[in-house]
Amino acid sequence: MTEPNTAPLDTASLSTAPLITTPFTAKSTADEVAEGVDLAGKRVIVTGASSGLGTETARVLASIGAEVTLAVRDTAAGEAVAAAITESTGNKDLRVARLDLADPSSVAEFTAAWEGPLHVLVSNAGVMALPELQRTPEGWETQFAVNHLGHFALAVGLRPALAAAGGARVVSLSSSGHLFSPVVFGDIHFAFRAYEPYLAYGQSKTADILFAVGAAARWADDGIAVNAVAPGSVPTRLGRHMARPSGVTVQEGLRKTVGQGAATQVLAAVSPLLDGVSGRYFADCAEARPLDRMPSLNPVTAEFMNGVAPYALDEGEADRLWAESARMTGLRG
Repeated sequence: MTEPNTAPLDTASLSTAPLITTPFTAKSTADEVAEGVDLAGKRVIVTGASSGLGTETARVLASIGAEVTLAVRDTAAGEAVAAAITESTGNKDLRVARLDLADPSSVAEFTAAWEGPLHVLVSNAGVMALPELQRTPEGWETQFAVNHLGHFALAVGLRPALAAAGGARVVSLSSSGHLFSPVVFGDIHFAFRAYEPYLAYGQSKTADILFAVGAAARWADDGIAVNAVAPGSVPTRLGRHMARPSGVTVQEGLRKTVGQGAATQVLAAVSPLLDGVSGRYFADCAEARPLDRMPSLNPVTAEFMNGVAPYALDEGEADRLWAESARMTGLRG
């Protein structure tokens, strides 16, 4: 097995820097990625673990010995999933805790209640392409609030626990949908521009990558590695609001099973192949290829699915987002 390149990210030379590859592919499953890894004695949080990719990620990490906390809005659903995982894996170290990422008080309560070290945080939960503009009580656009700000506050609140673990990892779940929009700092919450579901979703997913870039720079001295990932095209409840934009089709062979979709986030969470790697964006179990233009969407191809926009890796944009997120949440990070 070849060792990945782990040279520091240089956004000025993305087009020529060697990209990290692994023996795994778009068709690899999370179970295959986790094979041979032992998480006995390690503590993990998976947000949005009551369905889809979150459930699969929690199951796989439990199967290799982790103590897994399912951070969910619906604790009854979470308890049912935890029981099923225990039955299938034999691991009884499953916990369920309530977490509503759209509610800052819920996030604060969750982080305040956490005790002891945290080895892996998988920021998996999210909402996608809400058909109508929705806002939180704070006035934040809901997709940005849930997908980015809630997870920002969660990770910042858990930073002492991550630092205490020594060599902790944070996985920020993004999407190829980040290509639909950068973070529009002049109007993040659609106070002036017309709301469009995919623009809102796109900027929230760009924010998830920029968070990884920003946290990697700030938390390196704590031994915390932070990477962003894209799962690919997976049929889960996340897409229940989704009406594909006119003219957009998906190329045959690109759709994944839930097990394949969870593979890249499990890779970032536990694989020794990514030891020492931080501030990167992965898709199809490899570092994403920088793009110089928006790929065609008719049909959507692998170039779209495993590419990354330069604005999503820009350190200046990451710093600006960090400052804005800190201002909105009141957390310095």
